[in-house]
Amino acid sequence: MVYNNFPWPTPSDKHREKIEQTAQAILDARNLYPDSSLADLYDELTMPPELRKAHQQNDRAVMEAYGFVIKETTESTCVARLMEMYQEKIGANYGN
Repeated sequence: MVYNNFPWPTPSDKHREKIEQTAQAILDARNLYPDSSLADLYDELTMPPELRKAHQQNDRAVMEAYGFVIKETTESTCVARLMEMYQEKIGANYGN
């Protein structure tokens, strides 16, 4: 259930377990609202608090797996580093 836009880190068992737990928490939060569509659930203004919290915890778990320092990482710096990693991987695949 993830888009493969960026290289996936090689998480430790601890990080992998945390990501699995937080991903399950997202699914569990969605299941609390069986009559809501994804559009309803992901409306920025009305997103259920438990779903928002589950996503925030998942974001932190994934960022930790990448080795990002959460307090020092903004959305912009995160995307920039992910793009660098992607470019390094593509370069490695094409002999650059």
